[in-house]
Amino acid sequence: MLPHASSPHRIGWLTMPLLIALLLATLTPSPAVARGSGDPGTAGDGDYTIGPEYAIDPDLTDRGHPKGKQFEFSMPLAASKILRGEDATLDRVKKPVRTERKIFVYVPAAYRDGRKAPILVTHDGPSQLGLVRNALDNLTISKDRNRQLPPFIVIAVENGGNDGKKSERGLEYDTMSDRFARFINDEVLPAVLHDPAIRAAYPKIAFTRDPWGRAAMGCSSGGAAALTMGWFRPDLFRRLITYSGTFVDQQDDDAAEEAKYPLGAWEYHSGMKLIENSPAKPLRIFTHVSENDIRPKDAEETHHNWVMANQRTAAALKAKGYHYRFVYSKATGHCDHRVFEQTLADTLVWMWRGYKPE
Repeated sequence: MLPHASSPHRIGWLTMPLLIALLLATLTPSPAVARGSGDPGTAGDGDYTIGPEYAIDPDLTDRGHPKGKQFEFSMPLAASKILRGEDATLDRVKKPVRTERKIFVYVPAAYRDGRKAPILVTHDGPSQLGLVRNALDNLTISKDRNRQLPPFIVIAVENGGNDGKKSERGLEYDTMSDRFARFINDEVLPAVLHDPAIRAAYPKIAFTRDPWGRAAMGCSSGGAAALTMGWFRPDLFRRLITYSGTFVDQQDDDAAEEAKYPLGAWEYHSGMKLIENSPAKPLRIFTHVSENDIRPKDAEETHHNWVMANQRTAAALKAKGYHYRFVYSKATGHCDHRVFEQTLADTLVWMWRGYKPE
């Protein structure tokens, strides 16, 4: 599909009060265009099909450029005020909860201590951290203005344990609320900034508070979590990357959020049609699904067809006028590594289009 484009606006004769109002409007940024978001244009927006042949993008390999620094530390779940692993919805016997979660941090060589860095939070850490590291090493120093990355800091967060309904991972990722976004913002980010090893290497390290400088990425339920972080808290995160997103009914049946969102993330595109029926939010969204993703032949009434869910999500984003990019990959499965190896550099470049660092 071709990228969508905004219609041009024409201004005829204006009264003085209207002219003044228009001039004032140009001086006051709208909620959707914060200081870190320049006009990204529509390049790369739209629907794309790839495969069935795949190859790794050279920019996702080690090309010998200067390396940044990687750190690792742990956060005890019991020390959290937001996600302690003690919710009544959990089945801690059949689906044990971790006692602590690992946090992996990569600071690219292009980052300069003291600058307010943009960030990318990735779920199921370390997940695709190796590919993201290579992309940063190669593309933060790129001379091609159309293929550059800002020196964002990567924070790969391990999930709380297990998978599916009644698990801590499921509660964190599949719940339709701002809880996980608050956990990342209020607890994980401060923990990174205060980690002794990181502070020793970067005494003045700082993160931007501009939501256009904050991205989230995940696959499967981690992809659903990325969209949910931005959907419920666009004041915190606005650049969202989802691969094989679990936009299906996987929220705990006895979760409090069931009263408002009875079909969980299926509500984004079907049921309540949240994307279609809500005012457009200041978000930039990448989505993907594989041809052979989970339960591709399931009937609609199961609310568990990943291919249907992601295609409908992309269609809803398009209809609402979002800057979105949707990739359908042939001959691939759920969270297929071949898709990441071929697309992730392009995805990151597209995702950060229009970003203006502080």
